Parts: sequence; C-alpha cells; structure tokens
Amino acid sequence: MSSLFDASGKRKYLTKDERTAFLKAAERASREVRTFCGTLAYTGCRISEALELTADRIDLAEGVIVFESLKKRKKGIYRAVPVPPALLDALDLVHGIRQAQAKKDGGKSQRLWTWGRTWAWEQVKTVMQAAGLTDPASATPKGLRHSFGVAAVTNGIPLNLVQRWLGHAQLSTTAIYADAVGAEEKSIAAKMW
Repeated sequence: MSSLFDASGKRKYLTKDERTAFLKAAERASREVRTFCGTLAYTGCRISEALELTADRIDLAEGVIVFESLKKRKKGIYRAVPVPPALLDALDLVHGIRQAQAKKDGGKSQRLWTWGRTWAWEQVKTVMQAAGLTDPASATPKGLRHSFGVAAVTNGIPLNLVQRWLGHAQLSTTAIYADAVGAEEKSIAAKMW
C-alpha cells in the first residue's frame, strides 16, 4: 500500500504553505511553465496526463479540465477536475483555448505543452528550487499530486470525489490522504473541537 511517507519517515507531499510558495515561484517562470505548474497543483494530475492535454479538454463553460486517466488498463477513461477560474483564464490566454476550440477539430489537434516528460519534470523541479523547496521526498511532481490529495481531504472534500479527481481505481488508494499529519492533521482535528 502506498504511503505519504518515505522509508525514512519524510513526508512525500507539500504543505499548504509550500504549495503556495511553489505557485508564487511559478508566476516568475515562463507563461507555459506557469500554466503547466498551475495545472499540476490545482488538479493533482500526473505529468504524463498534463502533457496529453489538448485544447478541447479545457471546458471553460463548466470550469473543468478533462483528463484521460493513463494508469488504467484501457484507453478512453476520462475524469473532469474542477479548477479555479484564474487557471482557466491563464490557459486561455497562454494557449489560445477559445481560438483553438473554434477550429474545425474543436482543438483536438492542439496539445497545450509539446514537451517531453523529462523536460516537464525539470521545469517543475526548477520552480520547486526557486520556491526554496528542495526536500527530495516532497519537492517533486508526485509531491504536488499528494499535496492536492491532502489539501482536498483537509478541506473536507469527500473521499469519493478526491478518488474521482485523482483517477484512482480503488478508494483505498485515495484513503492515504486521510493520514495527513502536522498542520494538516491539526486542521482536520480542529473541526471536531
């Protein structure tokens, strides 16, 4: 079973403050890196899922990004993840979403980022370093994914929604985010007081 801690007990997710620092550092990066980092942070998607996004998967009217779940046994399994309006605006501004969706193919042929996985990982790592986040256990794209899960649970989002947004097949995989500690655990516990 997966855990939010590595073999030495270090957490594998970013705290709320670290996530905020990451997003602030992303604002100083290029426009494409900024939208990529925002997409990872606000959706909890995997790098490979973000890199597969095309303009037609950005639903501006509904306020969601539609990802194909790539860790399933078959293709064609999609999930819609709600995102902040500011991210949608940035995606439209930087990647011309409305313009691409007005084309004959509705934007299916326009990938948002044409990078390879390694280059994308390096861009995220550079932003992490600019934010002062250097812990090898948490300052990673996977740490952003875990951070999304912890933030969702800490804010009272039902596990079944978190499961759907992250594209987990089993609720038991999503349940690890209920094991948050530190300030996140205190925040959850404070709801009982």
